[in-house]
Amino acid sequence: MNRQHFPFSFFSFRALVTSLLSIACTWPIYAQVPAPPAARQDNVVDEIHGVKIVDPYRWLEDSDSEETRKWETAENDYLHSQLDGMPMLPAIQRRMKELLVHDTIGAPFYRNGYYFFNSRKAGQDLRSLLRRKGISGKDEVVLDPHSLSSDHTTSINSYAISEDGNMLVYGIRRGGEDETEVHVRDIGAHRDLPDVLARAVYTGAAWNKDLKGFYYGLAARGAPKRILYHVLGTDPAQDHEIFAGSNADVWIVPHVSPNGRYLRIESYKAYTVSELYVQDLKHHGPLRPIVTGIEAQFYGDFADDMLIVRTDWKAPNFRVLKIDLRNPEQEKWQEIVAAGPDAIDDTTLIGHKLFVTYLHNVTSQIQVFSLEGRRLGRVELPPAVYAGMYGRYGQDEGGLHFTSFTTPLSFFRFSATTGKRDLWYRDPIKIDSKDYVVEQVWYSSKDGTRVPMFLVHRKGIKPDGQRPVILYGYGGFGVSRTPQFNETAVWWADHGGIYALANIRGGGEFGEKWHLAGRLGKKQNVFDDFIAAAEWLIQNKFTTPQKLAIWGGSNGGLLVGAVTTQRPDLFRAVICEHPDLDIVRYPEFKKNNLPAAMQEYGDATDPEQFKFVYAYSPYQHVKTGTKYPAMLFTSGDADNRVPPEQARKMVARMQAATSSGLPILLMYDIKAGHSGGRPFSQIVDELSLQLAFLAAQIGLN
Repeated sequence: MNRQHFPFSFFSFRALVTSLLSIACTWPIYAQVPAPPAARQDNVVDEIHGVKIVDPYRWLEDSDSEETRKWETAENDYLHSQLDGMPMLPAIQRRMKELLVHDTIGAPFYRNGYYFFNSRKAGQDLRSLLRRKGISGKDEVVLDPHSLSSDHTTSINSYAISEDGNMLVYGIRRGGEDETEVHVRDIGAHRDLPDVLARAVYTGAAWNKDLKGFYYGLAARGAPKRILYHVLGTDPAQDHEIFAGSNADVWIVPHVSPNGRYLRIESYKAYTVSELYVQDLKHHGPLRPIVTGIEAQFYGDFADDMLIVRTDWKAPNFRVLKIDLRNPEQEKWQEIVAAGPDAIDDTTLIGHKLFVTYLHNVTSQIQVFSLEGRRLGRVELPPAVYAGMYGRYGQDEGGLHFTSFTTPLSFFRFSATTGKRDLWYRDPIKIDSKDYVVEQVWYSSKDGTRVPMFLVHRKGIKPDGQRPVILYGYGGFGVSRTPQFNETAVWWADHGGIYALANIRGGGEFGEKWHLAGRLGKKQNVFDDFIAAAEWLIQNKFTTPQKLAIWGGSNGGLLVGAVTTQRPDLFRAVICEHPDLDIVRYPEFKKNNLPAAMQEYGDATDPEQFKFVYAYSPYQHVKTGTKYPAMLFTSGDADNRVPPEQARKMVARMQAATSSGLPILLMYDIKAGHSGGRPFSQIVDELSLQLAFLAAQIGLN
């Protein structure tokens, strides 16, 4: 029921990029930086709700213009002229390969005697889908995407595997787009069927029990989200509509119960509101609303004729309800796990038990319950880890995974009946976690709110006021940033640095109240929390502004963009990846994830929301003559979630405005996006360039 964890979605390169923040080197600080490429100013003037706003680089919003393309090429050339010749770059590339280039496999997903899992061999660029009959059977390649493109920028998504383990719905993704082209594979026959759904944004799929067809979610841009049913061998244009959402839907997902009786549709109206609908397929019943019209989140899972639901309705830290689908009236809903002082991060059904994962001060604890709500015990975990469970009702074997900043990710096969766990896979990274210290500190934000922050460093490191520090944050959409293995944090610590993760408001670390405290008109709290983290590190003699770097991507890109424009004196270097930066213009962009982002950031077309959007939107607050820190932006054409024109405009504006003499650089890839789009080898090389930039700027010894 975790909306972020899909055991069968292929590894997101985005997670890798946000986890690898830097590495050590000993280069001198830039002495003088050549002038960046010229960018003309057209100075378009808009009047919005009585406020005149000048946009000097409106022309860079046109991704298809020849002028924009020439500017992007010149920016990439400029970046490489600054970074390619750095003496330590080859050593960084070697180290990155040592850390990352090894065999990897993902969590297994069990179907009818087969384990399905994704895998990437050392030296491969992409993850393939494999299956294994039994725990000791021979691995069989189901899908290998390497042959789909010569440059290995085309990948695959697994949407749904049938109960018998022989039929697969999967997507082919070109570059880093969110859009995919959907195909159907007969796994046993080793062939694709003629059925193909045209390139679009799909939000999941689920096989009907008779295997004659499957349900799928379609999120065509600018149109209402829908659930449709495709009958194998028929024209997709004739697919039957099961559910019609609206333009206000963020996401809409179909699920079929393991016994094939029920269809469940989850419709997310916003990141804080969701609805549930259920259809009795066995008796050909109508699609019935189970949860509608409630301003809360509901995430359900099937248990025979019951729906087990995690919700923050009347419980900001979440609780668990049981709904009898034969009598689903609201007054008959039963609470089986009450809300407590710690936020419920996830719930999982394995066998006939309920596993509830809590976040206690941002680390995981897992409690076990019966479906009547009786506490049955806990799952033992190492201290200070992030952990989770995966599985399904009625199937005794599920899975457990855990990791920490200095503990590589491990997957275990887990028995719900006995609690026995058997190692499935552990990332083969040689590290002795006893050599490191992971501590959690608390500091006060501007309004007095207490905020936690993790610090990772080698044993024996003492605050001396001169430590190179990387400060990372996100702070949005209710997403929790937890202690997960971070190769960069380890290597940074190995060279005397400190890695800091601030669990600022806007995330879900302390339930929905923590999220709402950093949303819409309270978004400034997110930036204040991050600034306060930097100030705490300086005041407590860990570092200085000249030794402090910050890093963020996506919503975290907005974070570092905003704090840079608000407090440019506080940081020496910034990595800003695939960022949202022009929130005032956001409603006008063609490529964005409306309405989701504006439900988090605010809508500048609304006169009241415009006030706080304009107050923090980074692009409008770049000031000529300011001494800005060194900055490296990343973006790409295939980013359909965060409009790439924002990064282009921000780079041009900051290059023209800064008086610090420090570089403002752009790494732009026309195939890259939020969903990846780059082969693994290219990711390693580009990360090495980013790390070279960062290490040079803050002078890591």
